[in-house]
Amino acid sequence: MSGRSGGDSPEGARFPYWSFSKTAIAICALKLTDEHLVDLDAPHNGHPFTLRQLLGHSSGLPDYGPLKEYHGAVARGDAPWSREKLLEATLAQGMHFPPGEGWSYSNIGYLFVRDLIEEATGKPLGDVIHDMICKPLGLASVEFWDTLDQSAALHWHAGAGYDPRWVYHGCLIGSAPDASHLLHALFAGDLLRSKPLDDMLIRRSLGGALPGRPWTECGYALGLMSGAISDAGRAIGHTGGGPFSVNAVYHFPDLPDPTTIAAFTDAPDQGVAEFAVARIARDH
Repeated sequence: MSGRSGGDSPEGARFPYWSFSKTAIAICALKLTDEHLVDLDAPHNGHPFTLRQLLGHSSGLPDYGPLKEYHGAVARGDAPWSREKLLEATLAQGMHFPPGEGWSYSNIGYLFVRDLIEEATGKPLGDVIHDMICKPLGLASVEFWDTLDQSAALHWHAGAGYDPRWVYHGCLIGSAPDASHLLHALFAGDLLRSKPLDDMLIRRSLGGALPGRPWTECGYALGLMSGAISDAGRAIGHTGGGPFSVNAVYHFPDLPDPTTIAAFTDAPDQGVAEFAVARIARDH
């Protein structure tokens, strides 16, 4: 497809991709379905939910986001919890609904997707993302974030002491241009063939406008937030946020020249990054 991607940042600057990493994880999972190494609609490892439901946040699984003790431990700089402690604390909230019968955002769901990818490939998730996405696209800045040395090298000094193992499904770091390049390549057909891409783009409608954010229509596909923004039309990508920064990476397919834009900020509000990409899209 025609179009362009864009992201402007200081040379060499690397930022946490936060939940935009879910888009990369979903791409890898869907590539594995295309290779018949995993099944999109089979129960996951004896659980009642499927890979499709995990990717689309319709599994019913709770999230660790509401846990005050989780956020307190991160703020104190504690060592990350064990997987067992994390799951015990999170799953104690109970399932929100039977699989497939609702929608609720769950980072735990993507931890299980990570498990599935690593089991199917016999490789760590970072290696899979490198082999399936970064190497083919030449995304030299993008790395799997798993060390404090990487944290110390981030653009914002506030990230220097953050332990990325607190992001249990895994997180990427990289430049703004490489973030937009990754997402634009997805829509250009450079990462997935038509069938898995079609599966990825099937969206669930989640309502209308959100206070303090640019959305006029909200929805979620598989690893992709998918909705509409006034004057820019459809917006498909992902917003992310962590203790010291937020980001928004979106593709705008309805523009005369379809464009992908990445914005990163140390503001605490996800709407700041989303309004930035919406403004750039409208001015395009």
